Parts: sequence; structure tokens; C-alpha cells
Amino acid sequence: MAEQIVKEAKSVDEAVRLACEELDIDRSEAEIEIINEGNKGILGFIGNKNAVVKVSRKATIDDVIIAFLKPIFDKMEIEANVEIQHEEEQMTIRLTGDDIGIVIGRRGETLDALQYLLSLVVNRKLENYTRVILDVADYRQKREETLVRLANRVAEKVARSRRNLTLEPMNPYERRIIHATLQDHKYVDTQSIGEEPNRKVVIRYKQGNLRQ
Repeated sequence: MAEQIVKEAKSVDEAVRLACEELDIDRSEAEIEIINEGNKGILGFIGNKNAVVKVSRKATIDDVIIAFLKPIFDKMEIEANVEIQHEEEQMTIRLTGDDIGIVIGRRGETLDALQYLLSLVVNRKLENYTRVILDVADYRQKREETLVRLANRVAEKVARSRRNLTLEPMNPYERRIIHATLQDHKYVDTQSIGEEPNRKVVIRYKQGNLRQ
């Protein structure tokens, strides 16, 4: 976490400069607390007091993420490697390690809850909203591939039978995958029904279609 140092010099600016040099950071990376502004005393030398500042390295957003996740992993008694990837308007945090699967939970519920909380923590620190994706051993990608196959398979069944089918309850992220996969389908469309956490996607036959 952030290092800090207390530095004394003839002026605030000089004290900050010396502290930043010692911490090997730019002033823009520093959190600065002025303990004493100092004064020149009478006639510029009698009772002269130096300025005193406390300077610490600003916590980066990566520091914030690690500080949030580490106590949770400690409570779960797991060790996780955290890889953070920054993209425009999106941040992906990938977790790997032994027994890391426990973070996923039933149908990804634990992972989704953790992702939601992490998104709140991250976006409190940033000026512009950033989408936060928390992934465990590529679970998200594998789950997306599974859902795409499911959507296409059920859509084909609905198109053949002309009977609507309802999928199991899914979280908003998973429902979006189903909707996006079938949004341009010729014979079916999709609709979400029900209340969270039991909201489901219905794959419906488009009325008026005559399948060849």
C-alpha cells in the first residue's frame, strides 16, 4: 500500500519536492498534508520555523482493487493471483489460483455479487464510469460460449415446433447474452419475464413467419 514520509524544509514546496524525490514519485502522484506551513520569523531569521509536510504515494486504482479483494480471500482461506487489465471504459480483473472455483459460486452468483460490489468501490474512485468485469479462470468466456450454444439450440427448437420455451433464471449479464445472440434471428425473438433473482428469458416464435 501507499508509502508515506514526513519532510521538513524552508518552504512547503521544498519539503514536498524532497519528499517526492525520496519516494521516487512525481508531485501529481502524491497525497500532500501540510503539518506546518512554517514562517520566516522576525526580520526573516529570528524565530524562523521550517515547513513540515507529510507526503504519501497516492493509492492507484489497482491498489484499491487489491485492498478490497484481499480481506475477502483471507476470510475464504484461499490464495488468488490477481491480474488487472485496463481498457477504454472497461476494467477486467482475472483471478487464478488453487481452489479459486469457490469464488464462482452456484451459477456464478458469488462471482456476480463480488463483481457488483467491486464495481461500486472502483467507480467511487474514478471520475468517469468504468465497467468492471471480474472473472475466474476464464469462467465468463466459457459461460458465454455455453449460453450462445444454448440460445441457438433452443431457438432452433422453437422455430421447428412454433412453441415458446422459457429458460432457467439468469442474471442480467447472462440474459443480455441470450438477447444479443438472437436479436437478428429470422424466426424467434426474446423477452425477459419475472422478478429478480428469478427473472427468465422466453424464446418466442415470431407470429406470421412461415418457415420453409
